[in-house]
Amino acid sequence: MILVMAQKQINLATILDEAEPFMSTRQLDYFRNKLIDWKTSILEESRGTIQGMQKDTRNIPDAADRASEETDRAIELRTRDRQRKLITKIDAAIRRIDDGSYGYCEETGEPISLRRLDARPIATLSLEAQERHERKERVHREE
Repeated sequence: MILVMAQKQINLATILDEAEPFMSTRQLDYFRNKLIDWKTSILEESRGTIQGMQKDTRNIPDAADRASEETDRAIELRTRDRQRKLITKIDAAIRRIDDGSYGYCEETGEPISLRRLDARPIATLSLEAQERHERKERVHREE
């Protein structure tokens, strides 16, 4: 585990090298691998949830216990739905890597910082554009 973390730090330090051109092959490979690993992790977790839900299906006579279990299942299903949407965003990010638009703000066309992409590899907006978007959303909610 420590070796993996150290390797991740080395890779991150390497891609953050300012001398390297933005979205170099090495950087694109780093983000593609990060996205694929993230997707794989989500899919494995989902498989485990499905198997657990199938295995744990049972008739619970106590109404309170049954309600509690149904609530737990509903929360788990909501989580899985969010992850399904996240997988869609991950796939879209991988397509952007393939078509050469990954790492550039959809609103301004400016590069998204590598640190932001490392923290949120599915980001489509630069930090500044995201902040403007969130401010507009707040104004519309308040109206």
